[in-house]
Amino acid sequence: MAAPGEVSTRGDSAASAPLAPAPPPRSLPGVLGASGQGAAAAGHSRGHLLRGDGQRHRPAPRPSPAGGGGRGRRRLPRARPGAGRYSYSCTEGENRQLWSSGHHLKSCRDVVFSQDGQKLFTVSKDKSVHILTVDEGRLETRFPKAHSSALNCVLPIDNHIFATGDDGGVLKVWDLRKGNAVLEAHQQEEYISAMAVDGNGKILLTTSGDGTLGIFNVKRRRFELLSEPQNGDLTSVVLLKRGKKVACGSSEGTIYLFNWDGFGAASDRFALRAESVDCMVPITDSIVCVGSLDGVIRVVNILPNRVLGCVGQHLGEPIEQLAVAPGGQLLASCAHDQKVKFWDISALGGLVVDDYRKKKKKGGPLRALSSKAVGSGEEFFADLRDETEPEAAAGSDSDGSD
Repeated sequence: MAAPGEVSTRGDSAASAPLAPAPPPRSLPGVLGASGQGAAAAGHSRGHLLRGDGQRHRPAPRPSPAGGGGRGRRRLPRARPGAGRYSYSCTEGENRQLWSSGHHLKSCRDVVFSQDGQKLFTVSKDKSVHILTVDEGRLETRFPKAHSSALNCVLPIDNHIFATGDDGGVLKVWDLRKGNAVLEAHQQEEYISAMAVDGNGKILLTTSGDGTLGIFNVKRRRFELLSEPQNGDLTSVVLLKRGKKVACGSSEGTIYLFNWDGFGAASDRFALRAESVDCMVPITDSIVCVGSLDGVIRVVNILPNRVLGCVGQHLGEPIEQLAVAPGGQLLASCAHDQKVKFWDISALGGLVVDDYRKKKKKGGPLRALSSKAVGSGEEFFADLRDETEPEAAAGSDSDGSD
């Protein structure tokens, strides 16, 4: 039986299902349908949900010319097909399934709310895109062979335009009024891991397993720029500082920062003591929550760069997705333990971080920022490196301004 503040989905037909949009108190359908204050500050609410299979796709390492292991990607266990919609509450025993869908032939890779919260966009390993009604789960629109490779992510841009990315690095932008793709680009060499768009719905950002950040102009339907490749896969992307900064997580445990209109090279980098940065969600205009392979949800302040502490955890289980409830009071997380957990983050909005930093003992435990966060010594890593790495210092954005 799940403890209060967490929901077990073990044994359900959909291992980790999406949540439907609704107000935050008690019954919380759709706690994963909001992007939080940080995304709102950027002018766009992405509405990402838990992935339909609860697992992020990471292709197996490609052999290097010398027979090496490539960039160290990991293949996760095969997920179960299907998608479902659940109503979740923070009170034990008040969870129920509203409907389930088996339209996809293979596992769902991503499930996202539309801009108005009335539809669900789902993409699958079977290369199809489905659009379903939130209330009934009825299939409205289907693109059966949307890509030539398995789809990995989807992002609604407005009420008519949405973007999809696949395992081969192909990006497509679709117009529902025309019923087909209006932009197709293959600028990145490996899988598209995440996408974000600016508040005007004009500039689309994509991260890829080849370590690059791609910039596309949706309005003009063209490719703009590709950043220099970074170390490891780029796994996530969020907009911060009122849209002036872009933060990208990497499989190496580093957050790379880019200036808006300066995407060619990273302006700053921040190495966390984490195995990876697999997912990020903005809480405020400067604070993000970060999920990692070690199962710890870290709270990170950007410029000045600090790890503020731990807000929650899935002990020993890689975290796949994070999302913020409407109002920014609760954070939802899912991991390989097949559970959805809710964390109180109401205190994070009031945190103020200045440039002064006290000397901390290297290797000490993370500060617990919620009552459910465990912070007992060696279970967690130190919050940040006391000594800046030479390469990080050379590439650091020294002004630390907004």
